[in-house]
Amino acid sequence: MDTTPLDLEHLFQQLGLPSDAKAVELFIRKHTITEGLLIHQAGFWTISQQHFLAEALAEDAQWSDLIDHLDTLLRK
Repeated sequence: MDTTPLDLEHLFQQLGLPSDAKAVELFIRKHTITEGLLIHQAGFWTISQQHFLAEALAEDAQWSDLIDHLDTLLRK
């Protein structure tokens, strides 16, 4: 059983991004998803990050609620 906490910092770790609170906040301030794009289609993700996001959402994986939350935060 996976006991990884489900929060933005751990989601950023899964994405291979700096994951401390300040880094997460900075990422959200610097990146925006435009209307009409799905989160995994945003141009700032690497290919592996795009696959992780798309697969997690398609499978309704444990990360899907957090990915949805991140999606909302990135739509300013």
